[in-house]
Amino acid sequence: MAVEKQTIEVAERSDEARELYGLSWRAVVFSLIFLVISLVWMYKAGLVGHGAQVGESVPVIPAVGALLVLTLLLPVFQKLPRMFRLQRSGALLVYAFLTIAVSMSSVGVVRMLFPNSTALFYFATTENNFAEFQQYVPDWIVPHDPEVIRQMYEGTDSEPDAPAWMIPWLVVPWRAWLTPLVMWTVFLLLAFIAMMSLMTMFRRQWVERERLTFPIVHLVMELSGGESSQATLSFFKNGAMWAGFTLAALYNIMNILNAWNPSVPAMGRTYDIGALFTERPWSAIQPFSIAWRPENFGLGYLVPTEITLSVWVFYVLLRLSNVAATAVGYEPAGFPHVQEQSFGSYLALGAFLIFVGREHLARIFRRALGMAQDVSDADEPMPYRMSVIGLIVGFGGMLVWAGMAGMALWTAAIYFFLFLLFALVYARARAEAGAAMVWLFPFYQHKRMMINIAGSEPFQKMGGWSNLTIFSMLMFLSRGYFQSMMAYQIESTKIADQGKICQRSMAIWLVVALVVGLAGAYVIHLQAYYMHGANILEGGTTQGGYRTRLATQEYEELASFMKGHKEPDRSKTGAAAVGFLVTAALIGLRTVFLRFPLHPLGYAMVTAYGPPLWGPFFIVWVVKTLILRIGGMGMYRRLIPFFLGIVVGHFFTAGLVWGWWSAINDELARRYVVHFG
Repeated sequence: MAVEKQTIEVAERSDEARELYGLSWRAVVFSLIFLVISLVWMYKAGLVGHGAQVGESVPVIPAVGALLVLTLLLPVFQKLPRMFRLQRSGALLVYAFLTIAVSMSSVGVVRMLFPNSTALFYFATTENNFAEFQQYVPDWIVPHDPEVIRQMYEGTDSEPDAPAWMIPWLVVPWRAWLTPLVMWTVFLLLAFIAMMSLMTMFRRQWVERERLTFPIVHLVMELSGGESSQATLSFFKNGAMWAGFTLAALYNIMNILNAWNPSVPAMGRTYDIGALFTERPWSAIQPFSIAWRPENFGLGYLVPTEITLSVWVFYVLLRLSNVAATAVGYEPAGFPHVQEQSFGSYLALGAFLIFVGREHLARIFRRALGMAQDVSDADEPMPYRMSVIGLIVGFGGMLVWAGMAGMALWTAAIYFFLFLLFALVYARARAEAGAAMVWLFPFYQHKRMMINIAGSEPFQKMGGWSNLTIFSMLMFLSRGYFQSMMAYQIESTKIADQGKICQRSMAIWLVVALVVGLAGAYVIHLQAYYMHGANILEGGTTQGGYRTRLATQEYEELASFMKGHKEPDRSKTGAAAVGFLVTAALIGLRTVFLRFPLHPLGYAMVTAYGPPLWGPFFIVWVVKTLILRIGGMGMYRRLIPFFLGIVVGHFFTAGLVWGWWSAINDELARRYVVHFG
């Protein structure tokens, strides 16, 4: 009996070790199960319905929901036979998988890719000259059969005679789409590998040397059991957490009831301060609203006070600059060009991050060349030599792909460089500030600023119309949020570190998540398009939803270049220069004066996407400052569960509960559309 018991204990330890290294088949099975559930959910609630975009949240709500379910069930799993037991590390692997896989089906990746690649064909008329550019699009990027494209936007004319569950599969012309889908997968995989390689190079600098706080990882680890290596469920036994949870739940419940019956009092989603200012020049302060974003309140509590201070101070200064300009009669369209300032700010921060990490980067390259054997990379997501090769192959492969499509290599090189640089800065913002917003970067500005700085003519003269055509088709890279995946990558490495998971296994698992997630995204989107017609999805009527309108506007601008090239835009270029200089000045001031209160990251964040961010950060800055002064660090730590409870309560009520109700009753859900991005 003793020998048998010892054998069982050894087997259990071996099984647990495999789980810790990410080799558990249970984690794989649960990842696929929750992904299928998430895809059905997003098909119903996000594509066919329009009540809650649960894949746009940070972190994605299906991943949070899966982690909650698995963590609560872990004690039950421990009572099952050994082969069915799921460890805490397995639940964390499921979460990491879903953050990548589910994001592919959301509004910022595949849902933007499809209209971007097809709108040039479907919306072509004699007036808009779209047909002139179709010749520059290879048939391996998008099907050229007009009927295939028409049915995508208008729906299939007749359904096949088959069982109901098979019809969505049979209506899609998979053969026509096979090559384009494979080629887009190759392109996005190359971009993902390039991001992961770059992330690996900066991971140790940020995690071990600078010791960034990773607020979102803190939330994830608390949900899965806190600092203990095993799930203790202590987070769910904390009264302060349930107080925050209740507060966020009541906020959403009252808003939902108000959407059903307007006589029910509710806070709504915003409070418009700007409406109080009706006379010039003060009316120029609009838009000036506080957005009630519970996730930003909760996670903002973990953000350094210097960043929360900087966010609201710079937002107020930007709105006041508009008032001052109006007072002196200076009213150019778009002033003060906030997102263009963000473009310059991100450039400056990217350069600064590279400068700060230059010694570590130099050691990585020496290690890759075999010249620094004393530099260890055993605990990295990939060996340093592999990370250098991965960056070269990923970036170079993207260039080859774009060149084969017809894009000039110099244009592609600048565009993809900005893509990776901004992905790096956004990952830094998430690691240091943890702002729960997927659009917190100068979206759309990569391409727009290249045109604003140089004008459109150089891109045509030094690359032809095919250069501009593919440039427009790849707009989704800058307007969508695929680059935000680098933040999930580095957060996953932090989760692996705290959850005792092998970094190499986590890296491979994320690549698998990308490929599987893309396959799932292709399936649900094409099925929805050919069953219902892309024109009427996402709130569309006969001209498609929001992302389709973005694509047609992009090609309308492209067609306008044939009539007359766009000249360089000095005001927007100047705004980008201002953003660069302000950020550089803030970096310099913080270097010279260690207690300087304003942080350059706060300026970059608020210029990127300030309206939903500044209000919650202002309120949480006031609250946190009072807590630290009255109760010190002890009170601050005791109240962390309360603020995390606000996040969990919001995600549970507005995401899980209301999100599933959106899938069931879309008509009612449209009265209260929840935005998480």
